[in-house]
Amino acid sequence: MFRRSILKILGGSVVLPALFSTAVTAGDMPAPFDNPGDVKIALVRYLSTGDFFQAYLSGVETQAAALGVDLRVFDSRQDAALQSDMVDQAIALGVDGIVIQHGLTESMRDAAQRAVDAGIKVVAFDVNVENPAIPQIEQSDYLLGKLALEQAIIDNGTSWKAGYVYVPGIAPLDRRHAAWEDIKAANPGIEEVAQFGTLDNPIANSNANQARSVLQANSDITVMFAPYDEFAKGVKIAVDEAGLTDQIDIYSADVSTADISAMREPNSAWAATVATNPAVVGEVSVRSLAMMLAGENPGSNVVVPPTLITQAFLNENDIKNMEDLSAKMPQFAHADVSVPSWMPLPPR
Repeated sequence: MFRRSILKILGGSVVLPALFSTAVTAGDMPAPFDNPGDVKIALVRYLSTGDFFQAYLSGVETQAAALGVDLRVFDSRQDAALQSDMVDQAIALGVDGIVIQHGLTESMRDAAQRAVDAGIKVVAFDVNVENPAIPQIEQSDYLLGKLALEQAIIDNGTSWKAGYVYVPGIAPLDRRHAAWEDIKAANPGIEEVAQFGTLDNPIANSNANQARSVLQANSDITVMFAPYDEFAKGVKIAVDEAGLTDQIDIYSADVSTADISAMREPNSAWAATVATNPAVVGEVSVRSLAMMLAGENPGSNVVVPPTLITQAFLNENDIKNMEDLSAKMPQFAHADVSVPSWMPLPPR
């Protein structure tokens, strides 16, 4: 997949310099990027199912291509022990830098430390490895949850019964959970009548199975908070099948072209989501790692700000895909985060 992406990008290389937001020549590049073919980086993934993670991977690939580095992708498919082993495989390959994408703290903490001890630069996206030497890349997950819930209050008032989809132990979900707890504490009329959730593949269908049982047992639910788009897809399947689209509103986090289509279906229950462009987050992850390799400090917390996206906004602007969304929301096309003057950017 990476080779095909590179070939596509190189096939248009004649026009790329005019499309960079910052003109960069080989002489401007700091070491080691003045000879980027010798730079090897690895992406070690825990989660990969769903549009978000495919878009994130695309962003990692395109930013790596813009830098000209050798990217290796390791996909553990939600196997925590395997992800830890894959970090060791990357160390054995002699990579210069590693992006750890999601995972469990207990399995990634020691693995990340082994990479640091080997002299490898590491950044972590949406996994807390409890290491001050490793910058945390995040979407401000607390704000993702908070903005979605504030929209739920605007739409439904401050008194409603909710179903909540949550799997503890995953850093971004835990941060979104903190927003849920704070919103409930500030609004005692909001009652959580059911909590459920799974990361079993396929994630959307597995959560749809659980949501069916929840809806049958709790006919008074009017809001579903599903702060991950694969969760929201599953809830929507169950709500549609139960014929409850007029009764229930779904609020989520993350966005993709498939999500936009689902939100814009006639009478869709999916009312709003809060998101960053996952491809942009992938780019920021690689740029932050590249800064460390060049001896620069991207900061201990690298935050890509999220944006509220409502069903009404999508319909009013006839937004059909992520490209349309980027055009109407420029922050989706690029985040001015971890962009030193020497950094070449992917084509726009």
